[in-house]
Amino acid sequence: MTSGRFHINGESATGSSSNDHTSSSTTASTATSLQQQTNSATTIDIRENEKIRTFHFTSRGDSTSTLALQGERPTGSLLEEVEIKIPELLQSGYSFYTWPCSPILAWFLWERRNSLVGKRILELGAGTALPGILAAKCGAQVLLSDRSISEKSLQHIKRSCTVNNLRPGQDIEVIGLSWGLLLNSLWSLGHLDLIIAADCFYDPCVFEDILVTVSFLLERNPTAKFIFTYQERSADWSIEALLKKWKLCALQINSDDIGKASGVDLLEILGGHTIHLIEITREL
Repeated sequence: MTSGRFHINGESATGSSSNDHTSSSTTASTATSLQQQTNSATTIDIRENEKIRTFHFTSRGDSTSTLALQGERPTGSLLEEVEIKIPELLQSGYSFYTWPCSPILAWFLWERRNSLVGKRILELGAGTALPGILAAKCGAQVLLSDRSISEKSLQHIKRSCTVNNLRPGQDIEVIGLSWGLLLNSLWSLGHLDLIIAADCFYDPCVFEDILVTVSFLLERNPTAKFIFTYQERSADWSIEALLKKWKLCALQINSDDIGKASGVDLLEILGGHTIHLIEITREL
């Protein structure tokens, strides 16, 4: 999973690439692959044109060696099991489907769940919002965001929240946030401990808009980090020049052991795709 050619600070690794996730062929193949998962997620019908996928996050044995997000050791008792239900509309567009990057990021957060308690976390381009909802279930104060102009997407995020007994505006926040635009919604976010995103870098035309937004937020929150999962679609795509332009540093996180403590087979989640886990911070 850590192979590929996602260029970070001039370095790359070799690996395979996959098709753009806006294509219908990729949507169909990915949906088929993920619906066959039996280990960490199942799918059931609930209403016309909607399916509910249920993700089970469990702990088997001692996983304390992977619990710290910023070096702290776990304290107190740990949440041992969480079930997240995600509504999906498979024919409505890519933001209404849980792409492979999302459960990878969610498992990464789950294995560091003790460090999430009380942290203020923003999810960019939340889509079906699996990672953000999981973080909220683990005790974080979560803001889920998607494009301000996409009311349907924001309503679907709220639907994902209510399905998991989280009340938008009370237990969790859902906001419109347009990448690359320094609007009031961005200025009014307040303190953030962590920014997360799953598969936001799906098209080079949005790369700089995302990094402009991240750079602004990290400048206002210098101790925060931006952690995201990225599905490789082209060996030629790179954010190296944009990182330098916006004074950001990137580090590729080794994700090979994600889920092992809980007996999760990542190959089932990946569905043949190459996915990277990346951490971005402000340049010192």
